Amino acid sequence: MLVERHADRVVATLNRPEVRNAIDQATIDALHALCAELEAEPRILILTGAGGVFASGADIAQLRERRAADALAGINANCFVRIHELPMPVIAAIDGYALGGGAELAYAADLRIGTPALKMGNPETGLGIIAAAGASWRLREIVGEARAAELLLTGRLVGADEALAIGLVTAVHEASGLMDAAHALADRIAANDRAATIAMKRALAAPRAAHPQVDLELQAELFESPEKERRMTAFLEKRSRR
Repeated sequence: MLVERHADRVVATLNRPEVRNAIDQATIDALHALCAELEAEPRILILTGAGGVFASGADIAQLRERRAADALAGINANCFVRIHELPMPVIAAIDGYALGGGAELAYAADLRIGTPALKMGNPETGLGIIAAAGASWRLREIVGEARAAELLLTGRLVGADEALAIGLVTAVHEASGLMDAAHALADRIAANDRAATIAMKRALAAPRAAHPQVDLELQAELFESPEKERRMTAFLEKRSRR
């Protein structure tokens, strides 16, 4: 995995071209190490893949050798949960295939954008297993229960136009402009108050029963923030000059 660090964001590129960026144990270990870094120093994370592929899935050669104890350990599932729970937003920039575990990694992001070459799906049942690293609950939250059931039970792949139509991605860009678009999203997020962004992500992740109390508690913290005072004062001063 290639990691490019900036003051307000990190770009992580899956880079195993010989197996179309299949996710193996070394990839998971690298993602855990990156999560530890971003938990200690919160920044936006942009996930992408090299060579016109996001990730073709979990590494089948390794997956074939795993047994019940490995499944119960949640090797990929726990890593993807950790990615989704990072303090700052995660953006998946998807070109080409995002299949199986690769799709589930993309589902763990807060925002997903793609290219016309995008192909996403979970063909796991055709390999004698299920999509157990987040698809069974995250895909339902993203595209709705009926659509998720159809995709997961058939293993059908979704192209860029359909992915956009069902909300699986929020935008489609030419491959040459994909990373520019990802950075533009990151720029919009980074221009906002970091504490407010972290709070907004926490509110979005809270279960329905926790609302509105969780929103009020997070807002109470922000109402005491000097940055809230500074930003609102700047807004009022700018408006008064118009």
